[in-house]
Amino acid sequence: MDQMIEFATNHWELFAALVATLGLLLFTESRKGGTALSTHAAVQLINKEGAAVVDIRAKKDFKSGHITDSVNIPLADLQRRVGELEKFRSKPIIIVCNLGQTASAAVKLLNNENFDNVTRLSGGITEWKGQNLPVVKK
Repeated sequence: MDQMIEFATNHWELFAALVATLGLLLFTESRKGGTALSTHAAVQLINKEGAAVVDIRAKKDFKSGHITDSVNIPLADLQRRVGELEKFRSKPIIIVCNLGQTASAAVKLLNNENFDNVTRLSGGITEWKGQNLPVVKK
């Protein structure tokens, strides 16, 4: 640890460049996936603004439990089926996956298709169930 501090003080330019590079990397990576919503914020958005929920998990996973009134479009089919979401263009859209990680790709895809208000559920359906929020099974 002492050597790292000594290096940072002797080569502050390199250390500053490292910190700046890491900061920019984190910033750009966080912007790629869009805004992440907590379960509480998602419930507020659904109840107050009529947000559409798009579940990008496989059909089998969707049937095992999903958010009420959510639409199931698996991530692999999203590009081909994006037209089905046209009716939600004026509404906020919340993307839901299993853990909240693969939703970033769906958010990016919809942003590229000029959907303006697309967010992802932080923690995915796993967090939703962990908070004991209601799910529908069919």
